[in-house]
Amino acid sequence: MKPPSIDDFLRINRRHFFKQSATGLGGLALGSMLGPAFGSGPAAKVANFAPKAKRVIYLFQSGGPSQHDLFDPKPLLRERNGEQLPPEVRGGQRLTGMSANQSSLPLAGSQFEFSQHGDSGLWLSELLPHHREIADDICMIRSMYTEAINHDPAITFFQTGSQIAGRPSMGSWISYGLGAMNQNLPSFIVLVSAGQGGQPLYSRLWGSGFLDSRYQGVQFRSGKDPVLYLSNPEGICRSSRRSTLDALNELEQIQFKNELDPEIESKIAQYEMAYRMQTSVPDATDLSSEKEATFEMYGEDSRKPGTYAANCLLARRLAERGVRFIQLYHQGWDQHDNLPSAIRGQAKETDQASAALIKDLRQRGLLEDTLVIWGGEFGRTAYSQGSLTATSYGRDHHPRCFSMWMAGGGIRPGMTFGNTDPYGYSIVDADGMPINPNKHAYHPDAVHVHDLQATILHQLGLDHTAIIHKHQGRRFRLTDVHGHVVKQILA
Repeated sequence: MKPPSIDDFLRINRRHFFKQSATGLGGLALGSMLGPAFGSGPAAKVANFAPKAKRVIYLFQSGGPSQHDLFDPKPLLRERNGEQLPPEVRGGQRLTGMSANQSSLPLAGSQFEFSQHGDSGLWLSELLPHHREIADDICMIRSMYTEAINHDPAITFFQTGSQIAGRPSMGSWISYGLGAMNQNLPSFIVLVSAGQGGQPLYSRLWGSGFLDSRYQGVQFRSGKDPVLYLSNPEGICRSSRRSTLDALNELEQIQFKNELDPEIESKIAQYEMAYRMQTSVPDATDLSSEKEATFEMYGEDSRKPGTYAANCLLARRLAERGVRFIQLYHQGWDQHDNLPSAIRGQAKETDQASAALIKDLRQRGLLEDTLVIWGGEFGRTAYSQGSLTATSYGRDHHPRCFSMWMAGGGIRPGMTFGNTDPYGYSIVDADGMPINPNKHAYHPDAVHVHDLQATILHQLGLDHTAIIHKHQGRRFRLTDVHGHVVKQILA
């Protein structure tokens, strides 16, 4: 055997040494002890507590659903409909350019009736009749807030922990920390409702940023090929594809030995995953085996590939098959005008399927260890953007307070956490005193974006302060230098 030359030693730097050490005999032994759920998570920082959730299904409602018309009833807005927003309520808060120059800010009471449901007495709008059936399964958070006031930084903030694009997405951080549960499917899968208008969605929202590319989300699409370029070209059989991959892997290994670039190994791993997905993806996305009662539960749209309802049903199938993080996006909630008509349509598209997903997971014994999240990037204003009429109004972006809900995965069911003032403009504490939180001033009654992210990681058995990746000399994490676990909502 030829002894290594000085060039061979010079080619190995500190990063390569530790990478090779981590994936050597010690790494293999650690992987075998932790099992397949953790074995492929090279950054696994498992906290000293047992995880309550194994997987996450995040139902992201892009555009900012109006909490005033869905989850947070404000009788005062109806009583004072058309009156001006009191200056002391606004408190000098910045507005978007779309309503900052309005000559008036008339209060807009919801046109929809609210009532209480379940043993918990959860308040729900008439727009959400199917949510009534899961009132005692969900935890409603009314005191969410964010700093971002426009869509793209706000969505990016929720998905990556930063308003500036380029950071790893939440699903990527979780895949990085915990690895895969199913070696034949990606640990992070993205589903986008087809044909929806609204604010654009970018693939970087499910990108891996500076993490290894194997942790990025894989988008499934409706149609013949759920994953682009996964099927073999015409005239290429599976055995030919296998032979091609084997030859390509040999070439990639030669390149890796010469360059010691970890991304080369990632490419090999992704080629192999794509090969396995040729059989696993058709099985996961084929809904023909579902019972008629299941389609009836999710609604008629669940029979139409690419719809929100079909994606919710697909999310359950992916959860059953061990996918770690399943991200759904549904656009169209950005209702600056004609809100009553527009939100009625959005609620009709999402209400039944969202509730069905919770019921389906529950009856299959999956809700206990599946964390489900429903919400958008911010809320809507208490005042009307544009003209307020007897039949219509619009609402601008409102980051200061809004509602989201969570269910399963160790979250306390049948509770409402947090409160807003009578105008629905600011978060208030248990005594009704206004809270004006920001990311530097923690308050236990307010839930910041980073607090939500910290809580999600906590339920998966991860300490959000420990999942760190060093990049360009700085240590990064999903919650940056912020975030507190919202312990009040934990079961």
